[in-house]
Amino acid sequence: MKRVKRLWAVALALALLAGCAPRRTEPLPYPEPAGAGPGKTIAYVPLDDRPDNVERVVYLAESLGYALAMPEKVLYRTALDGQPKNFDSLQRGEPWSLFTWVLEQEEAGCDRYILSLDQLHSGGLVASRSMTGYDIELPGGGTVQVHSMLEKLLTALSADENNVVWLLDSVMRLAPTVGYEGGTLEEYHAIRAFGALPRRTLEGAALNLEDIGESYWQGPNGEDLRAQAKAEGTYEAALGHINSRERKLLLSYVVQDTLRKPGHENFRLLMGIDDSSLEDCIQKNEIAFLRQGIRTGEDGRQWDWLLSGVDDLAFKAVARMYLDETGWQGVSVIVDYFGDTYDQPACEYDFQPLWKIVEEHNQFFDLLPCNQAAGMYIFVLTQPKDETQKQAYISRLLQALEDSRKQQMPTILIDASNGTYGTAVYDALTKQAELGYLLAYSGMLDMAIVTGTALSHGVARYAVLRNEDNTDAMDRAWARSLADSILKDFCYKGVVRNGLLAYIRNDLGGDANNFWSPELDREDLLQRLEEGMEQETAPVIRNLERSAFLSSISPDAKAGERHWGGIALENYRFPWDRAFEIGMDIRLGEFQ
Repeated sequence: MKRVKRLWAVALALALLAGCAPRRTEPLPYPEPAGAGPGKTIAYVPLDDRPDNVERVVYLAESLGYALAMPEKVLYRTALDGQPKNFDSLQRGEPWSLFTWVLEQEEAGCDRYILSLDQLHSGGLVASRSMTGYDIELPGGGTVQVHSMLEKLLTALSADENNVVWLLDSVMRLAPTVGYEGGTLEEYHAIRAFGALPRRTLEGAALNLEDIGESYWQGPNGEDLRAQAKAEGTYEAALGHINSRERKLLLSYVVQDTLRKPGHENFRLLMGIDDSSLEDCIQKNEIAFLRQGIRTGEDGRQWDWLLSGVDDLAFKAVARMYLDETGWQGVSVIVDYFGDTYDQPACEYDFQPLWKIVEEHNQFFDLLPCNQAAGMYIFVLTQPKDETQKQAYISRLLQALEDSRKQQMPTILIDASNGTYGTAVYDALTKQAELGYLLAYSGMLDMAIVTGTALSHGVARYAVLRNEDNTDAMDRAWARSLADSILKDFCYKGVVRNGLLAYIRNDLGGDANNFWSPELDREDLLQRLEEGMEQETAPVIRNLERSAFLSSISPDAKAGERHWGGIALENYRFPWDRAFEIGMDIRLGEFQ
């Protein structure tokens, strides 16, 4: 049997190299000319300016026939310490200007909205972790109360019953951001350790803002955590963090309370739990408090959700908006895990076992687990339970992908292994799988968001194919999204980033999390990025270029296929001038 598998792998590799697929087409310039007409417009206020919140959301929206309207980047950009600021004075976005921008979209007749509340009340995710006051400065002078501004915005959008509004919110993580407003790594570790301490559990009437504020300083049996923090010299830092938590939770409550009033039936609130902990940490009572405010419609369907992950919130909102608009009734799925640790968190920042996170997201997308006659497969690679069986887990995954390909079965692949297989799994998938045939793939950078990211893209793509309303432009946007995720994960995260980290730290004595502190030669780093990606992406691009992809799924289960064209990458960039993530443009040839 092993010999048969080896022969099959060699045959596949030879077939790919021999060019059995249609001949490569030359990539077209990017951005490509607009299609036949504008898509349905969504007014979108991003969480911040990282790729997961901007270009990848654009790809997903365009793959569903939407066009995103966004404010100027300077209004939602985050700048780390020492980096050029917005308007020469701000490290964060500008809430008042964003508030007025949204009202302008409403006045112009927009009726679809996806709005990040962290951006609207704080100027972005990073800023929301450190802000303590409730006054928002106005560009021309003066201030406005942030909760008053939020209430006015929601009231204005509720006046038009045709509006569909998705609000994105978060449960604050356990510590603020390193390298923002002077935050140090030592302070981060100290506050995170403080936040991870077990807290007194609140229930019933005790789940209120005042008692939650007191619980921040109380251990499970009422122990005084102030005394401990003072003894450890972390009290002042912890106090500042708690003040930010109290502000953040109050603003979340204001939104929930406003949405409970009549006239907000077309609003959806999607809350994400930021980096967490396995313990009964400082988030515990906040999560319970927000859960009790979740609304349900008369038909029993939830209007609001609280799920793991923050950087995937926009993906989930865009996908669910499309599903709701097109009459989505769900689909039966088979979920298969490889690695045997599905009953554990994918990493130390998750607060639930992996299977639970997948289950909650399945419910959000109306995915119905089954054992046979499924419409779609979801394959999840976990950390290896037995280190000596890594290759066996990979081989089993490859066999499952081969079987699903033969069946022309729509398949989503989630890599929740947190890098524990090294590059072996990327090499195996590149050599022995048809990557371009996947509906969606995710494994990039942050374990908390891999499930939501993959399912958002995969379920949305499946729905488009079942609805048979995809255009060539939608197919191309979907292909960019899939290629972006695979190439960054396999090539940047797996190989190139590690080389950059070593070079910055060992050769330059710099900070890989901020190229401005101390200031590094960014042109040199960009050149090293381009050279590394050119080398590492070549085999993965060849795999994609020789792949087919599902272009239709008819009701009688017969699938239509097309073939990828050529792929070229250009305009590499470090969006936050740090090595953690990159951006790039993807040029595609004509599909065949």
